[in-house]
Amino acid sequence: MIQSSSQNRKFVLAERPKGAPDENTLRLETVDLPTPGKGEMLLRNEYLSLDPYMRGRMSDAPSYAAPVEIGEVMIGGTVAQVLSSDVTGFEKDDWVVAFGGWQDYALSDGKGVINMGKSPENPSWALGVLGMPGLTAWAGLTQIGQPKKGETLVVAGASGPVGATVGQIGKILGLRVVGIAGGSEKCAHVVDTLGFDACIDYKAEGFPDALKTAVPDGIDIYFENVGGAVFDAVFPLLNTLARIPVCGLISQYNAISLPDGPDRLNQLLGTILRKRMTVRGFIVFDDFGPYYPEFAKQMGDWVKSGKIKYREEVITGLEQAPAAFIGLLKGEAFGKRVVKLSD
Repeated sequence: MIQSSSQNRKFVLAERPKGAPDENTLRLETVDLPTPGKGEMLLRNEYLSLDPYMRGRMSDAPSYAAPVEIGEVMIGGTVAQVLSSDVTGFEKDDWVVAFGGWQDYALSDGKGVINMGKSPENPSWALGVLGMPGLTAWAGLTQIGQPKKGETLVVAGASGPVGATVGQIGKILGLRVVGIAGGSEKCAHVVDTLGFDACIDYKAEGFPDALKTAVPDGIDIYFENVGGAVFDAVFPLLNTLARIPVCGLISQYNAISLPDGPDRLNQLLGTILRKRMTVRGFIVFDDFGPYYPEFAKQMGDWVKSGKIKYREEVITGLEQAPAAFIGLLKGEAFGKRVVKLSD
């Protein structure tokens, strides 16, 4: 299916998933094209970002942001073109970064929208290395990780858009970088293309021992994207004064109960105390939004010079978005996953 110039396809939240989302979680609807009013602009979404945080917005459990209501358009970052505008600073044919959601068209009053001009190079990259995932990587590592040359950095989800960027920044800053990824193909990419010093396959037998061998001096910074068994392997290897930026726990997003096994909370807290570790969760735009201009200039220079490499996985067609998102949560994505909406 291709975009229509007169109708708007949109995915709305049909039900709150119990565990993993499935084909019944979102419902595709077709409505008339929205009409902008005074002080609004009409956007045609060109690219939709798929990100793990969206699973949390499907739930009504207490969180850092309000959930998507049943029947509402599913939230999502988009790259769009302006079709018409009554908003100062935005003109027809401008490319913008917005939160247009899982739909072909959206209305906006311009708040929180970034104007990229008439002809940006690689516009979809504004949803990845030059956008929220890139800022997450840069801010989490530099502001919370506080890296020092010669330290050891371990990155979970190392082939994903955040983890891949974290590790490459770490190399630029003089760290020894070890990635954790699922599968030999992803690990080969992390080492051969991204330049990590090593990558350990968490799906392989003997993963904890392999990780221990890869970090003979322990772990000074652990960038957490995954949780679960990956964190279990990392935990005993953390050094005194280790820093742990926590930006995601993708292994837990579909969980409907606590994991089996003994309560290890006291062990965790005791180790944090004895080793004087810093563990900090963060919501990137809430905590580090003011750093965006500094990040954008630095990351733009790194990407342009080839110091940061970026892998993007483009899936064509809005109707493919639910299956692509379900696959993302299962670890099937390889690089930043976006949906191209226009033909």
